[in-house]
Amino acid sequence: MVTVLPQAAKFKRAALDLLFPRWCLGCGKEGDFICRPCREHLVRVRPPLCPQCGKPQPSDTLCSACLNWPATIDGIRSLFQFEGVIRETVLQLKYKNLRALSETLAELLGDYLIANPLLGEVLVPVPIHQKRLRERGYNQSRLLARKLGKLVNLPVVDNALSRQRHALPQTQTKTVAERRNNVADAFTCRDQSLKGRQILLIDDVATSGATLNACAAALKAAGATSVWGLTLAREI
Repeated sequence: MVTVLPQAAKFKRAALDLLFPRWCLGCGKEGDFICRPCREHLVRVRPPLCPQCGKPQPSDTLCSACLNWPATIDGIRSLFQFEGVIRETVLQLKYKNLRALSETLAELLGDYLIANPLLGEVLVPVPIHQKRLRERGYNQSRLLARKLGKLVNLPVVDNALSRQRHALPQTQTKTVAERRNNVADAFTCRDQSLKGRQILLIDDVATSGATLNACAAALKAAGATSVWGLTLAREI
């Protein structure tokens, strides 16, 4: 059974690719949603970074936005700047129902974690409010976490952390202070199933880090020992 399942999965993907060929969102070449040459040209978030929010800056010290911010999250890391092909791919996943993109994006996250291990024994996707879930039909962060969990062999817990308060999308807020207020006390843990666990929060895009920090506050209030955030992209 162990050897048959991967072969069956490969056959299924090959059949789907034959019926619905994949086209690179960067150059249009058939084969994958982001072809190998286009992956090499993605704009990465490179050090030095703010050790807390993970924003690039001239030195490995706290950035100006984090100096007076009593953050709860242990740190945030992001792979790419939210622009170009990555921006288009995330938007297609998030708003155009192209859920198959989650596999390609999870592969990028998996490659990053192998090269840059972060403290975490459980993957937890950032939840969205039930209203938005009904409108969209899925949570893109949950798709990413589930695909990533299979790649890096980590369990995914997606039913402990919930969003209890609906708020504006962070992209519609103008300042860091507004973003932090917008998600303050927006999340809660249903139980203490993550007590004593090291959590790796998964999301698609980090804007200021306020959403990830609000999630970390809820998780630590429920007993999590550490919380790191990992996102595919970051607004710079």
